[in-house]
Amino acid sequence: MNNPTTTFHQRLQQTQVVLAPGIYDALSALIAEQSGFEALYLSGASIAYTRLGRSDVGLTTATEVADTLARITERVSLPVIVDADTGFGNALNVQRTVLAFERAGAAMIQLEDQGFPKRCGHLDGKTVVPTREMQGKLRAALDARRSPQTLILARTDAVAVEGFEAAMDRAEAYLECGVDALFIEAVRSPEQMDVACGRFAGRIPMLANMVEGGKTPVTDAQSLGQKGYRIVIFPGGTARAVAHTLQGYYRSLHQHQTSLPWREQMLDFDGLNAVIGTPELLATGQRYEG
Repeated sequence: MNNPTTTFHQRLQQTQVVLAPGIYDALSALIAEQSGFEALYLSGASIAYTRLGRSDVGLTTATEVADTLARITERVSLPVIVDADTGFGNALNVQRTVLAFERAGAAMIQLEDQGFPKRCGHLDGKTVVPTREMQGKLRAALDARRSPQTLILARTDAVAVEGFEAAMDRAEAYLECGVDALFIEAVRSPEQMDVACGRFAGRIPMLANMVEGGKTPVTDAQSLGQKGYRIVIFPGGTARAVAHTLQGYYRSLHQHQTSLPWREQMLDFDGLNAVIGTPELLATGQRYEG
């Protein structure tokens, strides 16, 4: 954020939309910060893709997410929105998850109402828990946080399971719990976005999720901000871009048996060290030499 004394909660009260790119480790977070973003989004999917080489079907654990988050927040100063999936269990699990993620430096913790096994919000075959059960989990999350500056984001996946109107009703029920932001996943059209923002955006920050090839039409952040959204995320684009780049690099290396044909599309040794701050780190070390 431009003003380091501005909290993420205060930033969300401003009218200008926050664009948060997807990250998956400290390096991707550092490069995103250097690129000028105000906030970052750590998804469970990105951790499944990069740490496990697996799909987003609930295979990651709370410990893996907390460990990844802690490494990121140690390296960058931007607020991080972190995907806590279903809270990794019932209301008591939710409380433990919130404590762990808050301790690891989360600015906002996202909880969803999917059943088990959970899966990516843009995959078919999802289920959702009863509304009252999710309300209990949200209240448990709000009670567990140590600081009111740790924000709780309620996500509903009900559009794909129960329909758009039912998702609106669930969002209303979650708002009543006192959450800090709402996320209605996988809306199908600009018209549904307008309806959702018309009902909620004047009362609470709304998040829009842009997934390349997903259920929701991909729209630029400024246009979404004009609809009323306060947060726009592109959570998986980073991993997809990196995977595409690696495919090209490895194909080239295998074919040519050298990286020389790819040199113009990659950082050299000094270039990468400049990104990660090696000269500054070595200079700091020299201050402590005898």
